[in-house]
Amino acid sequence: MSYDLLMKHQDLEFTGGFHIAIGNERSQAAVMVLAPGASEGGPDNRHSGADQWLLVVKGSGVAIVNGRQLKLREGTLVLIEANDHHEIKNTGFSPLKTVNFYLPPAYDESGDETLAGGG
Repeated sequence: MSYDLLMKHQDLEFTGGFHIAIGNERSQAAVMVLAPGASEGGPDNRHSGADQWLLVVKGSGVAIVNGRQLKLREGTLVLIEANDHHEIKNTGFSPLKTVNFYLPPAYDESGDETLAGGG
């Protein structure tokens, strides 16, 4: 018997853009890749019903949360709490690769925000 079949798991692929990697009814993980100069979110972007944890895997950039800036680099972990307005920008010369965790899930399988995620 293979023990891999007893647990949910996913080998992450950083192929570009944003996509949900894995989740259940209580949480989910997504992968985001931003090209140099690209950004995601903005002053009106928020998840009204979900906290977001963002972990930088590769690259550099800046997180703007509620108008305050934080430099991002490999290994930076940021908690973006429910209702925080936020934007992520790639300020480096290579792709910015992140893993994002949402509690509870903020997106459906097609990548559209759920009611819990807000908008």
